[in-house]
Amino acid sequence: MVTTTWRKYVTPCWRPSADSRSENSTNRGSNLNSQSDDGLWWYKDLGNHIHGQFSMAVIQANVVLEDQSQLESGPMSSIEPGPQGTFVGVYDGHAGPEAARFINTRLFENIKKFTSDDQEMSADVIKNAYLETEEEFLSMVRKQWDIKPQIASVGSCCLAGIICNGTLYIANAGDSRAVLGRVDKFDKQVKAVQLSEEHNANLESVRDELHSLHPEDPQIVVLKHKVWRVKGIIQISRSIGDAYLKNQEFNRIPLLPKFRVHEPFHKPILLAEPAIHVQKLYPEDQFLIFASDGLWEHLTNQEAVEIVQNSARNGIARKLVKAALHEAAKKREMRYSDLKKIDRGVRRHFHDDITVIVLFIGSNLSSGSSLQGPILSIKGGDANT
Repeated sequence: MVTTTWRKYVTPCWRPSADSRSENSTNRGSNLNSQSDDGLWWYKDLGNHIHGQFSMAVIQANVVLEDQSQLESGPMSSIEPGPQGTFVGVYDGHAGPEAARFINTRLFENIKKFTSDDQEMSADVIKNAYLETEEEFLSMVRKQWDIKPQIASVGSCCLAGIICNGTLYIANAGDSRAVLGRVDKFDKQVKAVQLSEEHNANLESVRDELHSLHPEDPQIVVLKHKVWRVKGIIQISRSIGDAYLKNQEFNRIPLLPKFRVHEPFHKPILLAEPAIHVQKLYPEDQFLIFASDGLWEHLTNQEAVEIVQNSARNGIARKLVKAALHEAAKKREMRYSDLKKIDRGVRRHFHDDITVIVLFIGSNLSSGSSLQGPILSIKGGDANT
């Protein structure tokens, strides 16, 4: 089994030394790299999972990388024999990296636990794993509250995809996105099919849901500077973490005033339960793009799938990120070559952290527990720092 954690390299330019590169490739058994002309990259240009190939890339913009991600390929339960599959997770943190890092260590373990209990993969397994991960994180917040109260303000969007027994499960809490590239049977052109339901207050449907869940609160969503925000604070309506908007016990001093809701609340303002989409996969379903919202701020669904369809697989995740960076630079009337010179922290004024995982889908989808292929555990981001 190949187990890899991507790490940032703490050098003046964030570039890996020869020793670091050697350690990564020898001890960890996987060819993960840091881009030489821009030291804020992590990527795996091409690899194999049970159902096909994949490509992963991350670009950092914040002072501390708040995106985390993982790909797991192999057993989907803790008990053998059990279903085999591929799991993808993209976790877009906010107000700090702690929640995203926590999810990166716990969500898949909880999915395996509940799959073992039920002896099969299902939407209920995934929902229960999300809620269990949420409870575990809130428990950690409670334990750390006295010494680290700001942990109550940290949260993360959580996008997960699972291929198991020929079925695709997409679960989302927040505004990351999963898009399917499907070849049309008639004109043979690739079409983008968005599979994830997003939870951002700028969407009217999300505002309607919030009003229906909180009929007693006319200020549940507030328009500030032309952006809709839940309680005037946060754009997303679902997440893991954000304890200050889940439990009244954290809505108090010493939490910073900008994270405190002025009036008491008696039920969670944000939800952790994901929206889940389940469908069978068919031969015309070619690939999946999982990405944090940093990508979708600059590329449409159709633009992204056309880039994948019309490009070589090797390095395709990096190519998608670079396409987004070119658009980000263009919006600020600058060149990409100049954008690359801007260091983390300041870079956030031009684009967000961006994580992309492209999962190519092969034909061996139906044989469940008998699938043979590489067993992988790859984590993207700086989880060790």
